[in-house]
This record gives sequence, C-alpha cells and structure tokens, in this order.
Amino acid sequence: MQMAAMKPRTGDGPMEVTKEGRGIVMRVPVDGGGRLVVEMNAEEATSLLDALKGVVG
Repeated sequence: MQMAAMKPRTGDGPMEVTKEGRGIVMRVPVDGGGRLVVEMNAEEATSLLDALKGVVG
C-alpha cells in the first residue's frame, strides 16, 4: 500500500485560517521555523478580531 505524501511542516508560507468541523484553526508561521496552531470557536475568533482591530485600527 502506498502512502500519500505529507506536506513538510515548516514556518515558511502564509498565515492560514480554516474552518474544521465546528472549530476555526489558525496557523501562524513563527521565527525559527514551525507554526503556532490555535484552535478556537466562533466567539473566540470574534474576540480576537475585535482585539486586533483595536491595535491595528
């Protein structure tokens, strides 16, 4: 049986936000390689959006 190729998990690449089931998953590249992966619900995502808008404008 042949296995599918897996994508390398590096810090390279853009930030990604996807909806997975009932949750929202955000993957943020970090310095030194790797990714910060955060899973949140819709309420938490809205709170994050409001907090970012307060800082960014």
